[in-house]
Amino acid sequence: MRELYETRGREAGAQNNDNPQRENLLETVQSPLHSDPWRPQRRTHLLVKGWLLRLRGYLCCVCGMEWYCYVALGISTATLSYAMDVSVTKLIRAHKWLYRNLEGNSLLQFLCWTLYPACLCAVAASFSDSICPFSTGSGIPEVRTMLSGVQMPHSSSLTNLFAKSLGLACTLAAGSTVFLGKVGPFVHLSTMVARYLSKMCSLISEDYQVKSGGEMLTAAAAVGVSSCFGAPVSGVLFSMEVMSSHFALNNYYPCFFTAACGALTFRLFSVWSGEEETLQALFQTNVSTTLHFLPVEILLFIFLGLLCGVVSCCYLCCHRRMLEFTKTNSLLIKMLTTEKGLYSGVVVFLLASVTFPNCAGSFMASEYTTKQLLTSLLDDTLWTSVSRNASVQVPPAPPLQWGSSQFPAFLSLAVFLIMKPWMLLLSCTLPLPAGFVMPVFILGAALGRLLAEVVHLCSTTNVNPAGYALAGASAFSGAVTHTLSPALLAVELTGQFSHAVPVLIATLIANAVARRGNRPSFYDALSISKRLPHLPSLMLASPQLSMTPVGRVLDGKTFHLQISAGFEEIRLAVNTGTQTQIPVVDSHGSPIFLGFVLRSELLTCRGKAAEKRLEELCHIHQDTVQVSPHVTVQEAHRILNITGAQTLFVTEAGRLVGLITQQGMKRILEDLAKEI
Repeated sequence: MRELYETRGREAGAQNNDNPQRENLLETVQSPLHSDPWRPQRRTHLLVKGWLLRLRGYLCCVCGMEWYCYVALGISTATLSYAMDVSVTKLIRAHKWLYRNLEGNSLLQFLCWTLYPACLCAVAASFSDSICPFSTGSGIPEVRTMLSGVQMPHSSSLTNLFAKSLGLACTLAAGSTVFLGKVGPFVHLSTMVARYLSKMCSLISEDYQVKSGGEMLTAAAAVGVSSCFGAPVSGVLFSMEVMSSHFALNNYYPCFFTAACGALTFRLFSVWSGEEETLQALFQTNVSTTLHFLPVEILLFIFLGLLCGVVSCCYLCCHRRMLEFTKTNSLLIKMLTTEKGLYSGVVVFLLASVTFPNCAGSFMASEYTTKQLLTSLLDDTLWTSVSRNASVQVPPAPPLQWGSSQFPAFLSLAVFLIMKPWMLLLSCTLPLPAGFVMPVFILGAALGRLLAEVVHLCSTTNVNPAGYALAGASAFSGAVTHTLSPALLAVELTGQFSHAVPVLIATLIANAVARRGNRPSFYDALSISKRLPHLPSLMLASPQLSMTPVGRVLDGKTFHLQISAGFEEIRLAVNTGTQTQIPVVDSHGSPIFLGFVLRSELLTCRGKAAEKRLEELCHIHQDTVQVSPHVTVQEAHRILNITGAQTLFVTEAGRLVGLITQQGMKRILEDLAKEI
C-alpha cells in the first residue's frame, strides 16, 4: 500500500509539472474571487468565478464598476420604498374598512380606532428593541456621524436593516394618528444598502473600496430622499446640507446620478402598477396658471417667513425640553429602557383617543392619511368662500372635509395647528423608527393656508392659497431642519414653478430667524441628546469646543519606533500596537519625527534577518500630515475629513508629541460629548 501511495504521488507530481500554464494562470489571477476557493466542487466554483471575472471585464469596458453600483443602489432603494408604500397602504385600508363596518357602534369604533395603531406601534417598538436596539429613531444623526468619518458598525448592520424596515412599516401603518413620516429612516436604510453593496462590489473590483467607498454613502443619503418623493435635485441638496459637513465636489455627479436612478425607478413603479398613466409629480395640484401672485403679496410671503421662523424657534425649544425631560425623568427612563412596547402602546392610544373622528378628530381631518392631508392643503380653492356660501351646490371635494356648515374651515385649521405640534413632540419620544420631515412640512402648509384664508377674509382679495401653503411648508420645515432644500422639494413635489421665488424668499427668512444665536436644528438636538461624536452638533451645544486645543485631549501613550530599531522592538510594536501607521523617530531620547512605517510592512519584514535594522527592512514614508498641538479639535477634525488621512501626527518643533487616528478622534469627541 505504501508503494501504491508513493506511485500515485509521483504521478500527481508529474501531472502538475506537465501543466505549468494552469498554475501560472491561477497565480496571475489576483482577484479576491480566487483568494480562498471552496474545497467542495472546486472545479465548478473556479469555472463560475472565471465567468464572473469575464463578465466584470466586459462591464468595465463600458464604465467603472462603481457606476453599476450606483445604479443598483438607486433601483434597490426605490424598490424598497415602493414596496413599503404598498404594504402601508394595504394596512391603512384594512384599518379604515374595519372602522367603517363598525358604523353605528361608537364604542367598537373607538376601540378599533385606538387599539389598531396602538398595537402596531407596540409591536414595532418591541420588535425593534429585541432585534436591534439601534434601529429606533430617525437615523439621520447616526448617518451624519458616519459621514463625518466615525465608524459605527452597529448602525449599519444587517439586523438593523431588517428591524428598521419592519418597524418603519408598522409605524407608518398607524396613519395620521401618530403623524410620523419615513424620510429619516429611509435615508438610514439606503446607507445600509449602500454599505452592503459596497462590500459586494469590493469582492469584484479590488480598488473599489479605495475609490468609491465614501462616495457610496454620500450618494445613499441623496437617493434616500429622492426614493421617497421622486425628487432627485432636492435629495442631493439635502445630502449636501444635512448629511455632509464637508461635501466633496467629486461626490456631486455620483449623487445626482444615483438620485436620478432612484427617483425614476420610484415613479416608474406607479406607472407599471396602473396608479398613474405617465410620470408626474407625486402631489398633483390644480393650481391655475392664470392666478399668480401680485407684487404686493411679496410682503405677505416675507411675513409668512418671519412667522414660520418664530414658530419654529418655539417648536425647537419645546423639542429640546422634551428630550431633556426624557433623559432626566426616572419613570420615563425606566419605561424607555425596559418597557418600550408598553410605553409606545400607551402613548399611541392617548394620541388615537384625541384624534377619534367622532370627537376632537373631526376638527383635525383625522381620517386623512399623510398624503391626503398635504394634497388637501395644497388645493387652490378658497375654503372661506365655500363656507360663507354653503347654500350653493358645489361638487364634493376632499378639502371640504376641513369645514362644513356646522363649523368653518378656520376652526379646523386652528385646532389642527394647536393640537398637532404637541402631539408631534410627544410622538418624538416614541422608541420607533420614524421620520419628522413630512409632519413639519404639513404643519407649515397648514400655517400658510391659514394665512391665505385670513388675508382673503379680511381683504376679499383673490389670493392663491396653494402658493401660501407651499411657502409655509418649505419655510417651516426649512427652519426646523436649518436647510434650504425644502424650497426645492416643494417645487419638485408639486411641479408648480409659479411660486418658486416667494417660496424661496419665505424659506430664507425663516432660516435667518431660526439660525439666530447658533440654535441647534432638529437633527442637531437629536445628536446632542444621544451624545453622538458629531462635532458640528457638539459645537452648537458647547461653543467653547471650537477653541479646545488638540494637545489638551491627546492620549499621552504614543507607541513609536526609532530608526535603528532592532528585531525585538519591531516584534513588540507588531504584537502590542494596533495602529496601521507607526511613527518613526530619530531616537527615544530625541523623538525627532522622521515619518512612519505601515504595520502591514512590519508583518512582512518580521521573518527576515534578525540582525537588520528598521531602516534596512522597511520603507519609511515621509508623506505625512502633521499638525501642531495648538491646533483646535475642530481644525484637526476638518483636516481628517478633507484629506481622508488615516493618521494625523502631532509635532512641535519637529518633535513627535502624539498622533490622532479616526478612532482616536471618535474617542476625543465622545469624551467631549460627556462633558456637555
